[in-house]
Amino acid sequence: MTVDDGEPSVAEDPTVQARDLPLDAHLHTNLSPDSHVPIDVYAAQAVERGIAELAITDHVDFEPGAPAFEFVPFDVRERTVRDAAERWAPHGLAIRFGTEITYDSRFEDAIRDHLRGHAYDYVIGSVHVYAESPYHRDRVAGWVAGRPLGDVMAPYFDEVERAIRSGLFDTLGHLDFVKRYLVPHVTPADLAAAPELYERLLLALVETGTALEVNTSGLRQAAGETYPSADVVARFKVLGGTRISAGSDAHQKDDFSSGLEAGYGVAAAAGFRELAFRRGGNRLAIPLPDRFRIRSAPNEAASPSL
Repeated sequence: MTVDDGEPSVAEDPTVQARDLPLDAHLHTNLSPDSHVPIDVYAAQAVERGIAELAITDHVDFEPGAPAFEFVPFDVRERTVRDAAERWAPHGLAIRFGTEITYDSRFEDAIRDHLRGHAYDYVIGSVHVYAESPYHRDRVAGWVAGRPLGDVMAPYFDEVERAIRSGLFDTLGHLDFVKRYLVPHVTPADLAAAPELYERLLLALVETGTALEVNTSGLRQAAGETYPSADVVARFKVLGGTRISAGSDAHQKDDFSSGLEAGYGVAAAAGFRELAFRRGGNRLAIPLPDRFRIRSAPNEAASPSL
């Protein structure tokens, strides 16, 4: 079955570009070192596909020598995004100036100082994998060999927990992004069989009020599932999680809104009825479209549209 315009359905291809959604909250442009996409390319697609609002969340790193360390000055990034927002507002598209900050506990003070002195509409904090990481492709096999799964995951998940508990971020980005590097040495099925490894991270999110991102880039990568998986998102809700976000984490033109329909579906199936966001002021909630909000989580009675 395909949709009317001939595109595959989400059931056939979960990475299909989405249509008619209120927000893609995670996008990278040529203001990031790993993207060459001008903002206007995403904006044109958003207008054509009915995506009402975009958060431009280009990378900022704090480790000297890291890819996004002093890559583009703050004022240039802000002006570029704000100018694009003015150009596209008459077309009915809202564009927000955000960032994805690589959390590294060694540089937490520098991150805190940066955020105190620089106003973003929306801030994602994420843990990434760089050259010296045990999860880097050149050393991950040796790191995994002979280690229990808990020990394999500990360095990454320890840093994720520190990122959450720092209280610096609106949203914790791609919570288990490390899956991208672990396959085939550790598979998503291996992690699904050890849900206890995630418990402390989910509790930290609940306790700090930090939003959990459903990041759909994993659908395009070796993991073959969102970061984190639907089961982890559902557990977050059971533990008392109230704040969820969703983003395609696009770095390429064709990745814009990719998998976002499926990502919204993951949030809805867990029982969430709105997305957490910020537009530079207080936190706000963006209702899921009716086609998601009428879905129910397992063992939950269907709820009428609000």
